[in-house]
Amino acid sequence: MTRIVECVPNFSEGRDIRIINAIAGAISNVQGVKFLSAEPDKDYNRTVVTFIGHPAAVVEAAFRGTQKASELIDMATHKGEHPRLGATDVVPFVPVSGVTMQDCVKLAHQFGKRVGDELGIPIYLYEEAATTPERRNLSTIRKGEYEGLSQKLEDPQWKPDYGPATFHAKAGATVTGARMFLIAYNVNLNTNETKLANEIALRIRESGRVKKDASGNPVLDEKKQKVNIPGSLKSVKAMGVMLEAHHIAQVSINLVNYHVTPPHVAFEEVKKEAAALGIKVSGSEIVGLTPKEALLMAGRFYDVGTKDEGKLLATAIDKLGLSQLEQFDPQKKIIEYQL
Repeated sequence: MTRIVECVPNFSEGRDIRIINAIAGAISNVQGVKFLSAEPDKDYNRTVVTFIGHPAAVVEAAFRGTQKASELIDMATHKGEHPRLGATDVVPFVPVSGVTMQDCVKLAHQFGKRVGDELGIPIYLYEEAATTPERRNLSTIRKGEYEGLSQKLEDPQWKPDYGPATFHAKAGATVTGARMFLIAYNVNLNTNETKLANEIALRIRESGRVKKDASGNPVLDEKKQKVNIPGSLKSVKAMGVMLEAHHIAQVSINLVNYHVTPPHVAFEEVKKEAAALGIKVSGSEIVGLTPKEALLMAGRFYDVGTKDEGKLLATAIDKLGLSQLEQFDPQKKIIEYQL
């Protein structure tokens, strides 16, 4: 099996196309890496870059992108709507095929140590690579943002995992780690009533909803905390949205761990809840890329006993209705086929 890692670094520049192109060029020039996209946001003043490749090449490309960002971005003058700590704000490594999460944790350590040693940038490890429970959540590490970083570095509890515990005024600090591949998956409904889509989202998402009494007020427990009703699916975030172009409502889903809840499980759960509300599921779509295994899992579910990979993928595409809104091309949508 080909060893493939995805990397999705976020850079604190979304307005100057020359800087964005220079960072993208530094990454894409690394042999063994395929550059997939750079998505700048002017309001956030931030660009999300996606590339894939063999593990060593991905670490090299991430380093070169970080190095270029530290040369061209000055955090002392940066303004933007999105929370951020540094020029290269966050660098997650994501297992795609032939690698484990632990492999990606090691890559985060390799990347962090090199950036800390060679570029002098403070490095924090998060998610699966976190060295303490308090550092697992990205938002916790980012608290205070760049403007509060100098003071944060004076606190022994916030000593960086790699690099100096000194303020780097130009580059700030960088957070790196390992996480699962996130699949952006939307299920289409045969209605334009967003409230129905949102009701389904509340029923299935892991966080669920706040329990309310007959008057619509939140129910409180003995500690005066709101009582929550969990949703039916683990590792799932969801909300109801209106797809204006097609005048239909969707259940917009983030599958944050497709090994826990793969697309076909989410699809069948939405179908069940839709039926309970008197509506139907008409199809679904994957926004961006998906690991091949996620669709093979669906193929095996709908066609038990089939071993042929091509047939399994075709079955998954058909049963999930992935071509309802636009043709689903496996060569363009499956991440392994992009390398």
